[in-house]
Amino acid sequence: MAIDTKERTFEQEIEYWLTQGAKKAELYVKGSPSDFSREYAMDIKAVINFVKDTQPDEWKALIKRHGSENAAEAEFLKRLNAELNQRDIIDVLRHGIVDLGIPVRLAYFKPGSGMNKSATALYEKNVLQITRQVKYSLQSENSIDVVIFLNGLPIITIELKNPLTGQTYKNAINQYKNDRSPREVLLTFKKRAIVHFAVDTEQVWMTTWLRKQDTVFIPFNKGYDKGASNPPVENDYRTSYLWKEVLQRNSLLDILHRFVQVTKDEKTGKEKLIFPRYHQLDAVRKIVSDVYTSGSGKNYLIQHSAGSGKSNSIAWLAHHLANLHDANDDVVFHSIIVITDRRVLDKQLQRDIFNMEHKQGVVVRVDKNSKQLTTALEKGDKIIICTLQKFPFVDVQKVATAGKRFAIIVDEAHSSQTGKASERLKEVLADISAQGEDAIEKKLHEYAVEEAKAEAEEKDPDEEIAAEMATHGQQKNLSFFAFTATPKQKTIEMFGIKNAIGKPEPFHVYSMRQAIEEGFIFNVLENHITYETYFQIGKKIADDPLYSKGQANKALGKYMSLHPHNLAQKTEVIIEHFRSQVQHRIGGKAKAMLVTGSRLHAVRYYFEFQKYIKKMGYTDLGVLVAFSGVVKDNVTGQLVEYTEANINKFPDTETPERFESGEYQLLLVAEKYQTGFDQPLLHTMYVDKKLSGVKAVQTLSRVNRTCPGKTETFILDFVNSREDILNAFQDYYQETGIDETTDPNTIYDIKNVLDSFMLYTDSEIDAFAKVFFKETKNQGNIDLARLNSFIDPAIDRYNALTEERNKVDFKGALSKFIRLYSFLAHIIKLGDENLHKFYAYAKCLLRKLPKDIGERAPNIDDEVSLQYYRLQKSYEGSIPLIKEDGVLYGKTSGTGLPLEDEKENLSAIIQRLNERLGTNFTEMDKVLEQFVQDMAGNEEMVLRAKNPLDLFKIIYDNTIMDVVLSRMTKNQEFCERYLEDDEFRREIDKILLPLVHERLSKM
Repeated sequence: MAIDTKERTFEQEIEYWLTQGAKKAELYVKGSPSDFSREYAMDIKAVINFVKDTQPDEWKALIKRHGSENAAEAEFLKRLNAELNQRDIIDVLRHGIVDLGIPVRLAYFKPGSGMNKSATALYEKNVLQITRQVKYSLQSENSIDVVIFLNGLPIITIELKNPLTGQTYKNAINQYKNDRSPREVLLTFKKRAIVHFAVDTEQVWMTTWLRKQDTVFIPFNKGYDKGASNPPVENDYRTSYLWKEVLQRNSLLDILHRFVQVTKDEKTGKEKLIFPRYHQLDAVRKIVSDVYTSGSGKNYLIQHSAGSGKSNSIAWLAHHLANLHDANDDVVFHSIIVITDRRVLDKQLQRDIFNMEHKQGVVVRVDKNSKQLTTALEKGDKIIICTLQKFPFVDVQKVATAGKRFAIIVDEAHSSQTGKASERLKEVLADISAQGEDAIEKKLHEYAVEEAKAEAEEKDPDEEIAAEMATHGQQKNLSFFAFTATPKQKTIEMFGIKNAIGKPEPFHVYSMRQAIEEGFIFNVLENHITYETYFQIGKKIADDPLYSKGQANKALGKYMSLHPHNLAQKTEVIIEHFRSQVQHRIGGKAKAMLVTGSRLHAVRYYFEFQKYIKKMGYTDLGVLVAFSGVVKDNVTGQLVEYTEANINKFPDTETPERFESGEYQLLLVAEKYQTGFDQPLLHTMYVDKKLSGVKAVQTLSRVNRTCPGKTETFILDFVNSREDILNAFQDYYQETGIDETTDPNTIYDIKNVLDSFMLYTDSEIDAFAKVFFKETKNQGNIDLARLNSFIDPAIDRYNALTEERNKVDFKGALSKFIRLYSFLAHIIKLGDENLHKFYAYAKCLLRKLPKDIGERAPNIDDEVSLQYYRLQKSYEGSIPLIKEDGVLYGKTSGTGLPLEDEKENLSAIIQRLNERLGTNFTEMDKVLEQFVQDMAGNEEMVLRAKNPLDLFKIIYDNTIMDVVLSRMTKNQEFCERYLEDDEFRREIDKILLPLVHERLSKM
């Protein structure tokens, strides 16, 4: 007989596994649909049995107060129903209810430590139950395929579909939307079932809020090959992880205890119920499991894309780590420190911890000064949220870190973690006990009443150097958990886990590709327009001055980019594109951002925008600027100091909120709001700035957020090529790796180069170190003067150098040495005391070296003129990414010595620039302009130009040959090539067609 492929077989197999196939301690019980109360939407028999079994004394008290067993059952169920409807099921499960003054628990969650035997015994009495074909409705005989209960309370509903019968999870979603009324008690938001799963043999989708056609289902899939969906499973369903992993007893109880949350939007006041997505659950659990096994002292890089729900993942991880005990029931971490600048995370963590445990003060926010942080560390506060900037000022002498372990969660980890602030963080938190018994004794004396006794334990400077070096590299008592969507090479080296071949890689990945395929963010490369700017610059002075090629090219680039004609042309393109293609999107709420090359560009663009808006009467367009500091400019005819606040006419702290309003549509930015700015209504980005690598990804990703009514995004780029953007995004599309790790020996190569300048001596460095590494309390009044006396000889020798190039080379190599040593100190222990002494000396030396004014870019505005200009669309379409991992290629060698910038006459520099960025305007533009004039004399063409470009192309194709032939006598070489060379003709048409259409349409 053939196997039964109907849906009920799928149900039976899930039920079988949960009730018989799992381990004995994890088994569910099989429920009966007849025990389900449609009125109360719960299995009333299971509820009463759980309370009687776990709280017999409380139940006896209820019988006594209600008068009888039957009355106690009836009144208790009535009270429970009222509490569920007034509060929510999550709160009731976590904190129980009170009936006539008697507290009753409805669930018991696993204690953090196994030491509490009675709490563990109660936890094991929880009853998970699967009931099939539950008729839930008071209005009909509708039934739901599967309902999961905890102690009689419904927590999950599941609609199952089998593709072998021609139905998929999509049919289950439609069933929830069309046939499942959210007014039914079982399906009411947050009152009963917490999450609803639409499941087939291939995919799992979920929602926490049924709203008929407004219901939003999201994927609850594992991901496959760093994309969406689920991987194949040998001899099983692709979706079997749902019941074999997620719904497993300990897993589900943990989700109810430490993951699911009801949150409220501060602006709208609307609530939403958050159930973890699979990758969030997977990441937190894998990290916690590894920490449980490995203990403290290990780093973790979590590469989670935008749209991954990173704030929730960090909050859940912090909560889990705060309660984590090892196999010996010792707490793994004494404090969890979350390094972030996001205020939303502060509030979320505090709210989540309180909701889970009803404990205030578990989360401490450091937002005033470093003293707060010092106090929090001393007290051993469980979860501390602060910015990295607070750590450099913590008084390490006052922080009792001996024997304490810390988990440090870094939000959006980038190479800033390699800086001095991060060094100080490690120094503050490194376990003093790692320095040996002398250090422990010394620390105890510092905190003893008899302060004088500590003097006997004083270390000499060599020991102090060794003590500071011990804070470098990975520390036994510090674990870093770094979250980022776009890790740099240094980030991967610092936080990554080494694979089988010794290369560091992320511990957990939720890729950009998966986030796009699952619909959590937009693919910002789907609609990409690239413009090319063709121009020619001429010299308008008789002299031919000599300039450094690099500096002169910068000056010419600045001249061109700030030229009024260039800004005017791009302004017209941007505003007209926004009005015709963007403004009506997202129900008329769509917004756009212009990324400019500098603060001066932002100011000039702002006035150009206002001029064009006034000229065209576009009073419905509101424009804002965003930049830091002050810009002095005479764009309006007089020199004025501009700030973001005085241009926008409100404080810059209000810019995000004002931009969100309906009053403003366009935001012009300069190095601001290009990272971390989350505005879902941002639909289009205009780019007039060179972007590359991680900066390109972070900047363009500002428009990738989803919101109701948003169906696509646009990028219009005036500067970067299609290939530039493709290369940048490809590195971060899936998992990001590195080509090779930094070679530590490079630091010695740079040191050798520095030694070759003979600007310092070993004796000066040793003398400097003896003073520099002296303990703070033992420093004298003249120690700072002594430090300077050991540095000043090198300064004098530097100033005596006759070749300017040698000064530049030395300073460049010294800067590179400091950066590289600072980075290496985070990932390995070099153990080289002399090198560490030189590092301290080098930092002070660099600060005292004379400031290098350098050769500034010349002001050539009065020496050159813009002679020809054309702005032309060069590419329109999508930029497809390849399904492969990215590899970052870091520069791991070299001394950091700059290349010499040769000098050249201005005329030669202009000629080379025109050849590279311009075109042969002198001939071609003249010919094309003649063609445009000829067609302008054709009345029918002028009339047809009022039509869209694709319709105008018909008459253009019919007319262009006649125009070319009529010009043969005057431009024979050009016209013959147009008629005979198909490729040349296509290129000319690409330029000429839109040019003619634009010119004639305005006649």
